[in-house]
Amino acid sequence: MARRDALHRRIAAMAASCCAAFFWAAGAAPAEAQDAGDRGGAQEASRPAAPAGVHAPVTRVITLTPHITELVFAAGAGERIVGTVNSSDYPPAAHAIPKIGDGVSVSVEQTVALRPDTVIAWLPTGAVRALAPALERLGIALLYSRPQKLDDIPAEIIRYGQLFGTQETAAAAARSLAERIADLRRRYAGRASVPVFIEIGSVPLYTIGRDPLLNDVLAACGGVNIYAGLPMPAARVSPESVLLENPRVIIGPGSSPPQLDEIRSRWTALRLPAAIRGNVYAIDPDALFRPGPRLVDAAEELCRYVDRAR
Repeated sequence: MARRDALHRRIAAMAASCCAAFFWAAGAAPAEAQDAGDRGGAQEASRPAAPAGVHAPVTRVITLTPHITELVFAAGAGERIVGTVNSSDYPPAAHAIPKIGDGVSVSVEQTVALRPDTVIAWLPTGAVRALAPALERLGIALLYSRPQKLDDIPAEIIRYGQLFGTQETAAAAARSLAERIADLRRRYAGRASVPVFIEIGSVPLYTIGRDPLLNDVLAACGGVNIYAGLPMPAARVSPESVLLENPRVIIGPGSSPPQLDEIRSRWTALRLPAAIRGNVYAIDPDALFRPGPRLVDAAEELCRYVDRAR
């Protein structure tokens, strides 16, 4: 029981940190935790409007996920972040920001002591709900950031530019990302669709299902997630079902040659045609699974791999 509870805690921590990334990072996810990051407040989290009492420019903010940290830096306001979670590790300057917890549990005392005027979270998770009464009592604004499509990423940067009074920097960063996203869609528009399998974790095998953001990334490339019809954002599947679906491209989480070699050798041993043809690739999971500016880099990389399989 203790081991099971520890696993649930680890999964929830990853969920609070970086969207679908918690599934590959946790390695194994019990069925009852598959939608831990999605249920109970997804609609509230996607609400763009700031609550009453938020006064720009914000000068002291706490970010409760790494993707929010990256977005704030992109908007030119990284120096306004006075606290964040342990997994916020990019850009390098984020390492120096005081850490208040792991995303599953955050210290109310540390949060209050850092005197933020705003806290930005991904979802109203247990940690956020625990913080909320103290934030409300002290008049500290609580905002949410949950990009649902590629276009939401530059839109979030614009939003933060307005929030922090860094509109010029934010507008330039957002414009650059928006142009790259539009270029991707133009470049691959009208090309033949390619079935793709995105591996999140290997033991047991996990993939993305109804994840709107990653499926939008694939759509920009003319790629189609073979498990997009599943009702949960991430799900456990069997290698045999992947073989039956016969995707033309496999994308796994990895940022080093040994990680790519492991993914390729595993699927080659199963005689998956995509692996035999060499269409197995690895993308840095922090870029692919965090809905921040680097997701556009990951999308460009993914699109090149999908195009090779045409």
